[in-house]
Amino acid sequence: MRHLPNILSGIRLILVGVFMSLFITGRYLSALSVFVLAFFTDVLDGQLARTYGWVTNLGKLLDPLADKLMTLAALICIYLGKQKSSYLILFLLMAFKELLMVVGGIFLAKRNVVVMAYWPGKIAMGLFAVGVLLSLLSFLSLRVEPWDLGILAAATAMSYFALVFYAAKQLPKVLGKRAQGAQQANERLGSGS
Repeated sequence: MRHLPNILSGIRLILVGVFMSLFITGRYLSALSVFVLAFFTDVLDGQLARTYGWVTNLGKLLDPLADKLMTLAALICIYLGKQKSSYLILFLLMAFKELLMVVGGIFLAKRNVVVMAYWPGKIAMGLFAVGVLLSLLSFLSLRVEPWDLGILAAATAMSYFALVFYAAKQLPKVLGKRAQGAQQANERLGSGS
């Protein structure tokens, strides 16, 4: 049971390909269903990991990877389906932000800094889920434009706020460790003379 959250994250990774395949072949309702299933597995795996202490290093990698891939896959599919530059801009902004997050995550991991999810990231993810759901519903002839675009734009803005929030939270930890390490090295050098 301890590995159930990681199994759910692995399933979510597989669902990214299933979602894209369904969307590209025009099976929008099925793609929407897969997106909703992926969203609920994300909520469930996080809840299980935190509630039962089943947090693992693999899970810390798989869960955000699955989230990022599903978000980017959904945004590129929506752009391909709508062929509107505003959706391409959102995709490119998110792809750039996710690249920054990956680089930052590697930087922090090398310094043994564990990043926990905070409210701005959760709000951004929730807004993305709603925006993607509305966008997918628009392919089923429901009139949700421009609401879907507005919510996706708000989600993108919130995700950039979250990036700054996480950086402000984590960089002092890294810089503090570096300063502390330098101070200790200076003290060793000073006591050795």
